Amino acid sequence: MKKKGMSPKERREYERLQERKKRQMEKRYAKSMGWDNPAKSVSEKGRVPNPDKKQEKKGRNILGKILLFLQVLASAGFVGMLILSNIIPLKYVIVAIICLLILWSIGLVSQVKRKKRGIVGKLYIVLVTGCLVAGTYQLGFMTGTLDKITGGNSKVDTMVVAVLANDKAEDIADVREYTFGVQYKLDKADVKDMVSHINKELDTKIKTKEYKNVNEQAKALHEGEVKAIIYNEGYKEILEEEFHGYSNKVKIIYHYNIKTKLDDVSSNIKVKTEPFNVYVSGIDVYGEISKNSRSDVNIIATVNPKTRQILLVTTPRDYYVEIPGVSHGQRDKLTHAGIYGVDTSIKTLSELYDTEIPFYARVNFTSLIDIVDELGGVDVMSDYAFKTGTAAGAVVRVSKGMNHFNGKQALAFSRERHNLPDGDNQRGKHQQAVLTAMIKKLVSPSMLIKANSIINKVSDGVETNMSQGQLQTLIKMQLNQGGSWNIKSVAAEGTGDKQRCYSSGSMRLYVCQPDEESVTEIKQLIKQVENGETLQESEMTQ
Repeated sequence: MKKKGMSPKERREYERLQERKKRQMEKRYAKSMGWDNPAKSVSEKGRVPNPDKKQEKKGRNILGKILLFLQVLASAGFVGMLILSNIIPLKYVIVAIICLLILWSIGLVSQVKRKKRGIVGKLYIVLVTGCLVAGTYQLGFMTGTLDKITGGNSKVDTMVVAVLANDKAEDIADVREYTFGVQYKLDKADVKDMVSHINKELDTKIKTKEYKNVNEQAKALHEGEVKAIIYNEGYKEILEEEFHGYSNKVKIIYHYNIKTKLDDVSSNIKVKTEPFNVYVSGIDVYGEISKNSRSDVNIIATVNPKTRQILLVTTPRDYYVEIPGVSHGQRDKLTHAGIYGVDTSIKTLSELYDTEIPFYARVNFTSLIDIVDELGGVDVMSDYAFKTGTAAGAVVRVSKGMNHFNGKQALAFSRERHNLPDGDNQRGKHQQAVLTAMIKKLVSPSMLIKANSIINKVSDGVETNMSQGQLQTLIKMQLNQGGSWNIKSVAAEGTGDKQRCYSSGSMRLYVCQPDEESVTEIKQLIKQVENGETLQESEMTQ
């Protein structure tokens, strides 16, 4: 504002004074707002800086702090799950903590010395935090799955009602007036339980006719003596041997599962320091693992964790042996013991080799395929060149020497016996070879990366009575100590024959008569491993 009556000189002095006051006011305002350079805070057009910019910068700083805090929480959760999983050795947990500190420090620096708005640093923190959350979830899921496959302490008998394939009956209500063929010799309690259950289901008392064995039941059904039969589904393959195409000639209209608790004989075994035996059973069914079924693969793994020695003993499925508590002195095929439960198979082999077998692991065909595929295939040595038949599940051309198999090929190789010079005996050796190849890969530290996917895929096809803690101890021990194991494979020998079997009645079936010298040698080898000896001609894992 110009004043009247001022000389030109006074007017110029007045204007300079006003300009000086204006600059002082701007300087004081800039200082109150925390700006170091007030001159740069004013735009070229003379605009005063927006005071909201200070709050915007504070907001960006708060967001960075929140993201860093979330990364700390995710890191703590990940470390906590590593410890709770109880499979990661302490030295690896410490390495993980150091790595997490480094990752957090990088995020911190990206926010302290941020350029522009620190967007790249924030994205980095979000990515690391997301990976840690996903890793924590996967570790927790794997621990839960381990709990699912361990601690097995029961067996399931599936009782069925069968009628002829052309019968009009579709469910249990349609057969209330039928006469049912039954047999009480093989599994009296289960058959009685099934009859009682049907009576309750139909609110009546069904008519029954008793036969000596399941083969006589099936014959009576086909000849029209009865219109339905009740039996354990595990006998299906025995019936197929008596009646070719049996499964296509009948239809199952009713299922009833009977669950029986097994005795706990494994909880006191210290697997880290004590030698122990594991019965590995490969059952001839797909899908649910808990059902009783014939066991096509019968391997005893004798493990000494101190000497790192493993002995794999294969017993032919057709070995002609007594089934303790079942056959009453009569002999039967070893594979039929599985029909009465995994505990019966264990008792049969324990008596044969005079040893205690506290643990078992049951694997069905589906899980074998999945495990081998997750391992990236296995390298297996074959003594013969041959082609598997369709009965083995897939047609595979096997070369003499080393072969690389995927899951289906490994299964076909393990099941084939008809195109081999020594039949079932050689098949047992092939099963050992596949198991040895799998162990070699499973004990490798690199398999830790694939552990979650392997356990997840086979959770429905593998069952063991080993506790979760015992299995975690073994995994942790291998990761901590590393190193190789010595593996020796032997197979029980015998000669082919045809004899009556307890489970099949009067019908003569192919069996393998045990070679007593072979059995005695295996007994001695098991004792040697248990006593801490390293066996000659063992194969070493990498």
